[in-house]
Amino acid sequence: MLPADLMISNNPMQTLATLLIGFSVFSALLLALTHFRYKNYQGHTLAQAMGIILLLTLSSLQLAHFAYLQNTVDVIHSPYYAVLLFAVAPAFYLFSKPLLQPFSVTSPRQLLHLLPILLAPLLPYTLALPLAFAVGTGYLLWLARSLYALRAQRSRFQLELMLLGGVFVIAIAVLILGLSLPLLTEKWFFSLYASAIGCAFLLTQLVLNVTPQLSTDVSEAAAETYAVSTLNNVNCDAALAELEACMQEEELFRRPDLDLPTLAAHIGLSSHQLSELINTRLGKGFSRYVREFRVEAAEDMLQEEPSASVLSVGMSVGFTSQSTFYEAFRELTGMTPGQFRKIHALSAPQ
Repeated sequence: MLPADLMISNNPMQTLATLLIGFSVFSALLLALTHFRYKNYQGHTLAQAMGIILLLTLSSLQLAHFAYLQNTVDVIHSPYYAVLLFAVAPAFYLFSKPLLQPFSVTSPRQLLHLLPILLAPLLPYTLALPLAFAVGTGYLLWLARSLYALRAQRSRFQLELMLLGGVFVIAIAVLILGLSLPLLTEKWFFSLYASAIGCAFLLTQLVLNVTPQLSTDVSEAAAETYAVSTLNNVNCDAALAELEACMQEEELFRRPDLDLPTLAAHIGLSSHQLSELINTRLGKGFSRYVREFRVEAAEDMLQEEPSASVLSVGMSVGFTSQSTFYEAFRELTGMTPGQFRKIHALSAPQ
């Protein structure tokens, strides 16, 4: 049991925190099973692994908050909690760095980011908490600089950048909260901290519901931001015409294994050249470019072949599973394939 002076009656803030804690844990499990699948992080194994570790860390923090707020077990004042607290910032950094700075080289020196985690159990509670938030400030500045570097892409990736900006705002709020610790009771502090984590999960789920391919799109935008132009000796108009012919006439998008190197080789460009061509001339990334062709073809099939199953339609236009088909279709049309078919069946002339 906790000391008597820590036991207070429930209040609205504590109730809200409890609800957001439950949402956080459920959301973390859902993200681990859906968003962090390999297909969303091809070529970004480190980001995928650190993303899952970040989810595990935040979930563990939230469970510790729940136990504390419900007066069951006091994990907050233990070395275990300090380790979790110090793990959040480096885990987020190692997760987002390969996506926001795709040309950066992974080196053993990055293991130094784990050093504070090793020291955390040795620190007294009164020092560990403010120091963890101070360490987080450095990572917050890095995130701000990375977001600023993507400013040229904001017209194409407004929603994705809004998510990162929202995370940035929540991180600032948590930092201010950490500095305000001496002015708050522990119950209020951890209620607010748990609520902030819950809001971050809520924001993430809202954006991923609209843009399931978030990690891929942001990575492609970042790659374009940092890349040196490779199109100086390329006839861009001719290359675009050939690209459109490959997609519209040859319908290469129907190939489930179609990737950037394959399509680039088909029209005589390098992967970097094709990626830059699509980004600069069409204002989108390669993945979205292909998804748009597939969804457009699926729309035609759903109307012209009413007896075909939704799964068969998705597979025939190049998607590899029903889930990826549903995600892409809903992202681009705002509805599921079944809803699209029903609406157009009702509006079709009898």
